[in-house]
Amino acid sequence: MIRAVLFDLDGTLLPMDQEEFIQAYMGEIAGRFGSEELKKEDLIRALWKGTGAMVKNDGTSSNEEVFWKVFAGLLGEGILRRRSEFDDFYTREFKNVGRIASPNDLAGRCVGRLKEKGYRLIAATNPLFPRTATLERMSWAGIDPASFELITTYENSAYCKPNLEYYRNILDRQGLLAEECLMVGNDVAEDMCTSKLGMDTFLLTEHLIPAEGVDTKEMRQGGFKELYNYIEDMPILKEGVL
Repeated sequence: MIRAVLFDLDGTLLPMDQEEFIQAYMGEIAGRFGSEELKKEDLIRALWKGTGAMVKNDGTSSNEEVFWKVFAGLLGEGILRRRSEFDDFYTREFKNVGRIASPNDLAGRCVGRLKEKGYRLIAATNPLFPRTATLERMSWAGIDPASFELITTYENSAYCKPNLEYYRNILDRQGLLAEECLMVGNDVAEDMCTSKLGMDTFLLTEHLIPAEGVDTKEMRQGGFKELYNYIEDMPILKEGVL
């Protein structure tokens, strides 16, 4: 029986085009930190290298630690003295990236309906960003972070999607079985891989990211309207009746 629903964020609860997001994000961060001393191209290259290292993280360190080790290794240890400036960026300029999002009020309605029915909710967003940036993106979607018992960020995670250990860690941390979970996401490779663990899945198709060689015809799927209707048909859990 399904007891918990895991939601992806970018492209799922927060409808947006991934390439547009990356371009806007890189533009804002380069605009803030690019200078004669720190060339924009070096900054962006270091960001990508740090991100790649997080994706390959094997669980021995947090994603945060892995990122900053690689980032500082490329840009010099002096960049570590500017960490507070990066924190400030995510509370200031990062807001401007929200212009590329196209929020759908059905996202919030899906979350709210599941809460009303008593389901446990987890924001299983790929933990490549600090918590500040993740909460900011949730605000663009009009989603209340308090609805979720866990929000994965680079501070509290040591794996990334599509590594199944990322999902196993969530299950272990929250005391859940895979068979008790529904994963909702738009990325075939990163989100639908949870079926290998035994999770139920719903592929959101409005900003679909396909995977080469993967046939999705047999997957439960649809847009927000179909997702909301599916949630309406899910049983009410006794402990969650309001």
